[in-house]
Amino acid sequence: MQALNPYLPSWEYTPDGEPHVFGDRVYVYGSHDRFHGHVYCLNDYVCWSAPVDDLGDWRYEGVIYLKTQDPFNQDGSMCLYAPDVTQGPDGRYYLYYVLDHVSVVSVAVCDTPAGRYEFLGYVRHPDGQLLGTREGDEPQFDPGVITEGDHTYLYTGFCWAHDASRHGPMVTVLGPDMLTVTQAPRTLIPSAPYAAGSGFEGHEFFEASSIRKFGGLYYFVYSSVVMHELCYATSSYPDHGFTYRGVIVSNNDIGISSYKPAGKPMYYGANNHGGLVQIGDAYYIFYHRHTDGTNYSRQGMAERVQLLPGGEIPQVEMTSCGLNGGPLPGKGTYPAYMACNLFTQEENMYTGGSGSNGFWLDGRFPRVTQDGRDGDEEPGYIMNMTDTATCGFKYFDCRGVKRITLRVRGYAGGYFAVKTAWDGPELGRVPLKFSNIWTDFSADAAIPDGIQALYLTYHGSGSAALLSFTLE
Repeated sequence: MQALNPYLPSWEYTPDGEPHVFGDRVYVYGSHDRFHGHVYCLNDYVCWSAPVDDLGDWRYEGVIYLKTQDPFNQDGSMCLYAPDVTQGPDGRYYLYYVLDHVSVVSVAVCDTPAGRYEFLGYVRHPDGQLLGTREGDEPQFDPGVITEGDHTYLYTGFCWAHDASRHGPMVTVLGPDMLTVTQAPRTLIPSAPYAAGSGFEGHEFFEASSIRKFGGLYYFVYSSVVMHELCYATSSYPDHGFTYRGVIVSNNDIGISSYKPAGKPMYYGANNHGGLVQIGDAYYIFYHRHTDGTNYSRQGMAERVQLLPGGEIPQVEMTSCGLNGGPLPGKGTYPAYMACNLFTQEENMYTGGSGSNGFWLDGRFPRVTQDGRDGDEEPGYIMNMTDTATCGFKYFDCRGVKRITLRVRGYAGGYFAVKTAWDGPELGRVPLKFSNIWTDFSADAAIPDGIQALYLTYHGSGSAALLSFTLE
């Protein structure tokens, strides 16, 4: 089965994805945004999984934990922020999370990876005081966990760039009960006020701790103070010695220079969160993108990465085919929501950047969205395709493509230019007419054989919405 980005259905908003292989399936645990949500993480935790040998066949495992199961949140007034899961020494599965208005780490447990988790307790010091509440404890946030033998290493932290009261992400060691601290928190890498001379300058820790071990190296993945990028540091030890190694992925492709200038944003970025996973012989980074023109309706994405012999991971592009194992066939119909590039001639690096209104993009900017309400299984599409708006899809293995059909609606009087590079020559023009319903418009467009990107740029008056395209 083909695998697209985002890898879950277009109506699912599960960001902060932490992928783990348990048995013959990969499970993704994340927070759960709401379509048209007004803040982050409004919904309960759900889980999705896929066979390790078919990363296009994702299965909904259902709700695994309700926000009201936490004793501190019986009225449901707090949100479940980004979680992580680890298998404990007793073989059970432990879910670690932090609510949005308290600085303690909650733990739930389940006998299976994606069953119904039950509240277990709060991470606590040996004297019973909750971690995060004792004098000297720094605030807990976004836990990442890894278990080795009877020890579980818990990574937490949130550090604004200019907040000197927070020294960086912390690592705390827990005992076999998965709750009790056996090694007090210690700073893993520096926050921005303390980064001078560390090698982390310009990419200091912000949030989103994630930990993995491959071979003899521990990989600490985190979101830096520039927000849109996931960086990583490595060490031979789980609790010290980490050095900065680079950026793995950016959710607006800043830093990628293979197909455009390195500083040019190709999507509307914002915060980022995800983790590494090995599936078979391949490695992947999971991350998220922002949709609906807001920060609060995020979707899971994934890209294949390389782990070089010295532990280096070169930065990867955002693509439309991340888990596919290669380019998509250059024939057939594809949904427009899988666009990995989305921009206009007026550059915006962030969803809430200059030229936008608060934390949402205004009507000048294209966005991925859907009809209906949160939970409605409505197909995603791109709206606000106004003059110069461009959507890009990467990559396709094209053989003999001579024609393209676009499914469009809206008051649009113009055409879509068909290209294989964002700044490349037109290979065809698809003229549009005003339409209140989804309508097919076609044109000849000879796309060269080989591995190609596809870019569609709108020129004209009004605003078009794009549901899908067909390569023939």
